[in-house]
Amino acid sequence: MQHPGPFHKLTGDAGRYIGLGRMDKRRLTLGHSPDPDDAFMFYGLAKGLVPSHGYEFEHILQDIQTLNERATRGELDVTAISIHAYANVSDKYALLPSGASMGDGYGPMLVAKQKFTKEEVARKTIAVPGTMTSAFLALQLWLGRPAKEFKYVVVPFDRIFEAVRSGKADVGLIIHEGQLTYQNEGLVMCEDLGVWWGSENGGLPLPLGGNVIHKRFEPAVRKTISDILSASIQYSLDHRPEAVQHALQYARDMGRDLADKFVGMYVNHWTLDYGEKGRESIRRFLGRAFDQGLIGHRQELEFVV
Repeated sequence: MQHPGPFHKLTGDAGRYIGLGRMDKRRLTLGHSPDPDDAFMFYGLAKGLVPSHGYEFEHILQDIQTLNERATRGELDVTAISIHAYANVSDKYALLPSGASMGDGYGPMLVAKQKFTKEEVARKTIAVPGTMTSAFLALQLWLGRPAKEFKYVVVPFDRIFEAVRSGKADVGLIIHEGQLTYQNEGLVMCEDLGVWWGSENGGLPLPLGGNVIHKRFEPAVRKTISDILSASIQYSLDHRPEAVQHALQYARDMGRDLADKFVGMYVNHWTLDYGEKGRESIRRFLGRAFDQGLIGHRQELEFVV
């Protein structure tokens, strides 16, 4: 079917989400984490419910730390990435406007068996989910000191509770669904870094993750791929029950209601397009990290718009 123009809304169900001109079939690698929010976002694309208009996507499911590392090597065409890690790959990748995870009044949390103050946390051993995660950068900003000035151990994000319970660490920096389930583990929250960031930055959301596309693709192609991914997110938002059901297969220790709540935290209006407020938050997050010597160079951010 030939469509009139590069972007044209069509009639019908899946068709109304996107219409793109005819193009040669190409296979692209699409990296994302095996989590309910990412599974929800890419439900329409994975199931062929939105037009991919000549592109085939190979879904590569790996944890965010692994995806961050692969991005430093430029291995994937499109991938989810921590905003912290983007500071290391901005020469290779451009940020897509959709697919972002923004902590709007919530975010990564520091939890422990008992409540500690910031000064106490700084003297404890902290289990973290990876040094390239945005949570780890937010932790350094909150403490006001670089990683070399406090004790931490890197633990897979889904084993941080175990590290705290066993005594391997005193404090856990939790991401993903742990933010909703830590109380079930008998732990208490010492700080919500998303709340802290918002209070320090006029209510801006804490930028955690985003989707990026390799700069080897020309700008017109980047825009086309961006529109396809946005269409998948919109489809899931418009068909929420089915998309949540699909995402449940990646919901560790969560029932449907809790998984639905988690998806709502990280797939919302910010995810469709984080807009100027989201872009400003990313600039500020990485800018402050540079000012405090936490990343090596000031970023010239490139956004696909």
